[in-house]
Amino acid sequence: MREVGTAWIRDDVRSQRSCRTIFGPVLGALILGGAVQAGAPLREPRQAQPAVHAWPMFRGQPQLTGVARGSLPDKLSVQWTFEAADAFESSACIVEDTVYVGCDDGNFYALDLSNGALRWKFEVGAAIRSSPSCVDQRVAFGDDEGTLHVLDGATGRPIWTFDTGDQIISSPNQHAGRIVVGSYDGMVYCLDARRGNLIWKYETQGRVHGTVAVTEGFVIVAGCDQYLHVLNWEDGKPIRRIPMGSVSGSSAAILGSRVFLGTYGDRVLSLDWREGTTLWSFADPDRQFPFLSSAALTPRSVIIGGRDKRIRALDLRTGKPLWEFPTQARVDSSAVIVGDRAYIGSSDGNVYALQVDTGKQVWRFETGGAITASPAVSAGRLVIGTLDGRLYCFGSGATADPKTKTQVNE
Repeated sequence: MREVGTAWIRDDVRSQRSCRTIFGPVLGALILGGAVQAGAPLREPRQAQPAVHAWPMFRGQPQLTGVARGSLPDKLSVQWTFEAADAFESSACIVEDTVYVGCDDGNFYALDLSNGALRWKFEVGAAIRSSPSCVDQRVAFGDDEGTLHVLDGATGRPIWTFDTGDQIISSPNQHAGRIVVGSYDGMVYCLDARRGNLIWKYETQGRVHGTVAVTEGFVIVAGCDQYLHVLNWEDGKPIRRIPMGSVSGSSAAILGSRVFLGTYGDRVLSLDWREGTTLWSFADPDRQFPFLSSAALTPRSVIIGGRDKRIRALDLRTGKPLWEFPTQARVDSSAVIVGDRAYIGSSDGNVYALQVDTGKQVWRFETGGAITASPAVSAGRLVIGTLDGRLYCFGSGATADPKTKTQVNE
């Protein structure tokens, strides 16, 4: 097995500096108290489903549940790799036969899913840590200069841009002809997907790091102001805000009226966004570390990584621990559920496949570079990037490059 060496340690130090930059100004006294409510009635949301052979955005669909509708072979091997000049912190999206992904080298790439060949690239001149979304052959992503870009998915031709007041780490969410995205300027923006016109904007009291969730008629986002915000889809008017007790860089996963997310205050929360109440709160009694990973949801459990080097499954109803799996470094990557397995990366350089019910490791691949991006899964393939600038595509069949035969099937 390839020796990981010090590569992930260097990247982990950089991640710590980035974390202090992101959250330092807003860490302070915990905000407590009841939900702030408006009187508008709430409708039961309906889950939208992506195409079976597509992973069109971060976490797979507008509710951000991290569940893939397709399948993967039991034993994965490297089909191709693509190398760039800087880190892949952006998670890929996959539509039909094309992989779209941003890079810290300032380029946005479109690659052939079958062989990794470059179809086109678009230079923005700033790091791209926002994960893209692709709907109706248009791909949207933000950059560290605070610009939202929308490109033609087939050619890379720019269609429109929209400038916010600060960097965009949040990934755009596209639904019903609109794009919603958060910015470090503290705003949530809703834009016309075709023309880029501003429909509405909503101001929080802190940076917006996580991706904005959309469920039928509502927009839900966790902020660095320590509140979960529930907004009206049509006009952006606040319905309520729910105290989280800490800032959050996690994206809120939505299942019916329930929200699941991690916080920088060392907790995983389940909230009822319709009632404005906390259903349960999990904190490890022995290890107090933040959760920046976003939750993946199964019918029974919430699967989430932590900066205490653990991947956990918590009971969906109660928050009680079901199992935990130790890694060798922090886990900021977010799991993707494929059938009865959860696939997730770690800053220890490994991509893991764990049994959803037991947490047993059934597959592992050692990349040698720290991983903070999350998997994208479509058409029997899994794509994920590393902080040493390599993008991997896994599938069935022979390994593409004998030098990269580091997978372990167990």
